Amino acid sequence: MADIERADKGPKEQTTARFDDDSSKASIAVGQENLSYVTAPHESFEGYHRFDPTASWTEKEERAVVWKTDLLLLSWVCVMISADNVKFFGLQLDRGNLSNALTDNLLNDLNLSSNDYNNGTTIQLICFLATEFPAQLLIKRYGFRRVLPIMMMLWSIVSWTQAWMTGRASFYVTRALIGAFEGGFIPGTILFATYFYKTKELSVRLAFFWSTLNVARIISSLLAAGILEMRGVHGKTGWFWLFLIEGLLTFVIGLVSILYLPSSPTNTKSVLVPRPWYTERQEVIMINRLLRDDPSKGLTNIHESATLSDVLRAWSDKSMWGLYLIGLVAYIPQSPVQSYLSLTLKRIGFSTFDSNMLSIPSAVLQIILMLALSKSSEYFGERSFHCLVGEFWSLPLLAAMLALPDGGREWGRFTITTLISGYPYFHPIVSAWISENTFDVKKRAITAATYNVIVQVGSVISSQIYRDSDKPYYFTGNKVLIAICAFSLVRRSGMR
Repeated sequence: MADIERADKGPKEQTTARFDDDSSKASIAVGQENLSYVTAPHESFEGYHRFDPTASWTEKEERAVVWKTDLLLLSWVCVMISADNVKFFGLQLDRGNLSNALTDNLLNDLNLSSNDYNNGTTIQLICFLATEFPAQLLIKRYGFRRVLPIMMMLWSIVSWTQAWMTGRASFYVTRALIGAFEGGFIPGTILFATYFYKTKELSVRLAFFWSTLNVARIISSLLAAGILEMRGVHGKTGWFWLFLIEGLLTFVIGLVSILYLPSSPTNTKSVLVPRPWYTERQEVIMINRLLRDDPSKGLTNIHESATLSDVLRAWSDKSMWGLYLIGLVAYIPQSPVQSYLSLTLKRIGFSTFDSNMLSIPSAVLQIILMLALSKSSEYFGERSFHCLVGEFWSLPLLAAMLALPDGGREWGRFTITTLISGYPYFHPIVSAWISENTFDVKKRAITAATYNVIVQVGSVISSQIYRDSDKPYYFTGNKVLIAICAFSLVRRSGMR
């Protein structure tokens, strides 16, 4: 039997379980190597009633729990993430429809220049950054199942109102509000996933999250190709109908989410699913497999907010800043090419319909490469080299795009921009890496938000690289992208 030792740790009592040899002899058990020393969860931990340091289970039972989680949680979170179109379907539709709208003469209709478009993107990102940490505090205080869907519904309402934009001012205001309501959604979603998955399972699941970005790009492009043909219906532009329809779709996804999402692995009942997702046996497996993988998950309640000292402690961890710097620079070289893909195709001679349809191959390519890269990283247990693959892929392609002369060669330019936009995206690997290196749930929320803030700072920089005076081929901008890509490659190669 277990011999339980307790030690006073200030206001909270920390429980440590030690076991003699007989406790680890259950046959075909998973995680037996962790049974000899287990840190018991705090009594406020939402899964405390399922904690059992003597529990054992078969690999088949654990796979069944993971599969059920993938089916019931991961699949719907991917739908949510798909609804906004820059990072995720709920998230991805509302971000991506702006890119699609550019092919329907949005800039000309609103008397905007490419610089105005860049400024709108910058305003959106700055507002996104401003609400990143406050959103994390709200998520921790009121729970994922409430805050994340409400954020979706708020930004979908603003996205819907974009249909009535009349000029620069309304364009800037809607960009600002969408950015403010999106801030914190991505790290909040990642943190939510850590309550259901072990460390080694996370990178592939995050790859599925970000693959949803590209699935949404495909769906958004298909929808846009048809919806933009409605230009002239009731005297409205095609982009009017695009913003209206896709904004309403995202609102519906947010409404369903607030009625469906669970609060925690042991509190999965909701309005739409009145029965628990897991049996009692499966809840025991779920809780104990997570705690044996990462005991820190049981040391705080899911609603316990981070304090200022938690923030300062997270920011003072020098081991994390190398990973943060990856996020600052590494995604800049490909971002302008992706953002301007549809508009570039339109400017070099493709029709509105073709420009939207031809943005699909890059999304498909990135899904394949990102999943393959994440699976390879998980298989080999390696992170650093896999995070260099994107730069190795992009640098020669950026050079090739710069070498293309003016005029003609539409299909050559399409091929190169497609390959750059579809590069092997390693963001899921870095996000999982940060989570893996953070042995504290509250600190994990802060580091995830910090990393995402720094990534968005890089996005602010990238949004100003393609300038109106440099269109349509952006030779100067592409030289800057090559320099940044080379710098990122050399700097991170030296870090290895």
